[in-house]
Amino acid sequence: MALQVGIVGLPNVGKSTLFNALTSAKAEAANYPFCTIDPNVGVVTVPDPRMDKIVGFVKPQSTVPTTMEFVDIAGIVKGASQGEGLGNQFLSHIRSTDAIVHVVRCFDDPNIIHVSGSVDPVRDMEIINTELMLADLDSAEKRVKRVEKTAKTGTDKKIKMEYEVARKVVEALGKGLPARSVAMDDQELPYLKEMHLLTAKPQLYAMNVSDADFAAGGNDWTKSVEKRAAEEGNTTILICSAMEAEIAQLPKEERKDFLDALGAEEPGLNRLIREAYKLLGLQTYFTAGEKEVRAWTIRAGTKAPQAAGVIHTDFERGFIRAETYHCEDLFALKSEQAVKDAGKYRVEGKEYIVKDGDVLFFRFNV
Repeated sequence: MALQVGIVGLPNVGKSTLFNALTSAKAEAANYPFCTIDPNVGVVTVPDPRMDKIVGFVKPQSTVPTTMEFVDIAGIVKGASQGEGLGNQFLSHIRSTDAIVHVVRCFDDPNIIHVSGSVDPVRDMEIINTELMLADLDSAEKRVKRVEKTAKTGTDKKIKMEYEVARKVVEALGKGLPARSVAMDDQELPYLKEMHLLTAKPQLYAMNVSDADFAAGGNDWTKSVEKRAAEEGNTTILICSAMEAEIAQLPKEERKDFLDALGAEEPGLNRLIREAYKLLGLQTYFTAGEKEVRAWTIRAGTKAPQAAGVIHTDFERGFIRAETYHCEDLFALKSEQAVKDAGKYRVEGKEYIVKDGDVLFFRFNV
C-alpha cells in the first residue's frame, strides 16, 4: 500500500529541512524561495515499538517494518492557483498525495527570509489554504460545466451523481470551506475521490519552532495555530525541524544520549510519522514466524480476507480462515504457546474486522 504524504507550506518555513530529517536525504535547503523545484520523494519506516517487542519474543531471521512515502513539495506562494511562483506545477504535485502535512513557521530568525516579510503563522495558513481552495474551485467549476447539460437532460445516473458531487463542492468552496467539509454518502465518495481535490485530503499542521520553544512546549504563535486548527477540525504537532535534522545526522549509537539530554524518549519525527499514519486512517497488523516478523498496513475497518490480500491476492481469493491473537497478549504471556494455553489464540472467518496490533496467520486454498 504505497501511500504518500505531501509536505507543503510557504517558502522558507522548514519543509525541506523537515524532509531531510525524515528521510536522512539531501534535498537542498536554501535561504531563498523555490530552491526545491522537483518534488523529492523519500520512503520512511513507520516507527512501531510493538514490532521490536514481537521480535524479542519470536526471534526471527529477518524483520520488515511498514513504510510510507513523504513528498517534499516546493514552496507555494500567494497567487499560486493563478500561476504565481511555480504555482500550478507545485499544486499538481500535491494532487497525487493522499494527505498533507502543512508546515507552519512559528519561529523568528533574522537570518532566514520570510516571503511575506514577517512571521504570522495564521496568515500563512490562510494563504496556503486559500490557494488550495481556489485551485479546487477552478477544477470543480470546470467539472460542473462539463457535465451539467448531460446531467440535466440525460438519464445516466453516474453523470447525474458526478454533477451533484461537483456542484456540492463548488458551493462549499464558494463559502470558503474545504472539500473535506462536504458531507458525502457512500455512493458519492468515489466521485469525490476521482476529482483529486487538494482540500479533500486530510491535513495535519506541523508547527515548526526553535529548539528553545520546542523544549518549552510552544509559544504564542503555536497557540494561535492550535486555535485555528481546532476551529477547522484539524490536528497539530510541535516540531523543531533544525533539531530533528541534527538528530537524524548523528550515528545511531549517539542519538539516545542526545535525546536523553533533551529529556525526550524518541525523536519528534516518530510522532509526526505516526500522526500522518493515523491521519490516513491506517493501522498495522503483523505476521510473525521464525523466518520473518513483518508489519502490514491496512485501513481501519478492513476485514480479514482483504487484509490477507495485502500480502498476496491469492490469499484473499482463496481465504479460508485467519488464526490470530493480539500482540498485547504475547507481551503479557511471553510466548505464542502461552497465548494458546490461555485461550487467547482465536480462529476468525471472513467477517472478522482486523484490529490494530493483531498477529495473523492466514489459511487459504487456490
